[in-house]
Order: sequence, then structure tokens, then C-alpha cells
Amino acid sequence: MRPTSLSVLVVAGLAAAAVGWLLLSSLYAQMPRLPWLPIIVLGTLAVVEAILAQNTAARIQRKPGAPRVDPLAVARYAVLAKASSLAGALFAGFSAGLLAWLTLEPTKAARDDVPAAIAGVAAALALVGAALWLERSCRVPDKPEQQGGGGSDRQAGRS
Repeated sequence: MRPTSLSVLVVAGLAAAAVGWLLLSSLYAQMPRLPWLPIIVLGTLAVVEAILAQNTAARIQRKPGAPRVDPLAVARYAVLAKASSLAGALFAGFSAGLLAWLTLEPTKAARDDVPAAIAGVAAALALVGAALWLERSCRVPDKPEQQGGGGSDRQAGRS
């Protein structure tokens, strides 16, 4: 499995921003106020993934007091991180598109929805950051070169 590409996240976010702008510009009159529940869910997921990232990194690096790492759990965390980073990028882009449209709309209803749009962008970006941290925490550290091995053996064979 390859690490998440930042360019994929940026393109997904930009596409979602365009969709958010278009949807809001055509359907805003029929829409209720922007909900807060998805923002709370994304924020909670970001906190959980940040805690998992810290815990997983400590276990993989075998820090004192950290229990053994379960390889299957780390694989699941890596999949969760990849999915969460993409979902967060999509939600951040969508919320940014909504926010851009709302800031240009001169109505009171639009001004009332701006805090939810800002919180949506912030929660989604927090999720992306936590997911990328969790994904990075799931990587197996490189093994240090063995003392006196590697390069000196090759040089001895050349002489």
C-alpha cells in the first residue's frame, strides 16, 4: 500500500469545493441551515485518530511502557487513515466551497451559516492532519545498519 498522495487530496478537495459551490448556488433557497452534527463527528474522529497515531507510533518504536503492537491492528489503522484523509479532504473542499459562496451572499441566512461552514473546514482539515499522522505512525521504521557490516565488506572484497 502506498502512502497517501497530497496531490490526490488537493484535487479531491478542489473538486468537492466546486460541487459545494454549485449545489449551494442553485439550492440555497430550499435548504435548511447547515447542520453541526457532521462537524462534531469529524472533530471527534480527528481526536480519536490523533490519539491512535500517538499510541501506535509509541508501540511501533517500542518505547518503554508501550505494549506490543498487533500487526493486524496497524494494517487496519493504515486503511482507516487513508480513507479518513480522503474523506476529510472531500469534506474540507465541500465546506470551503460552501464558505466561499456564503461569504459572497448578502443575506442574513447566509451570514448565519458562515460559522458552521468555517467549523466544517477546520474539523475536516484536523481530520486530514490526524489521518496523515496516523498513516505515518503505521510505517515500520528502517532498521539501523549493522555495526561493522555493509560498506566495509564490499571494500574488502575489492582489494
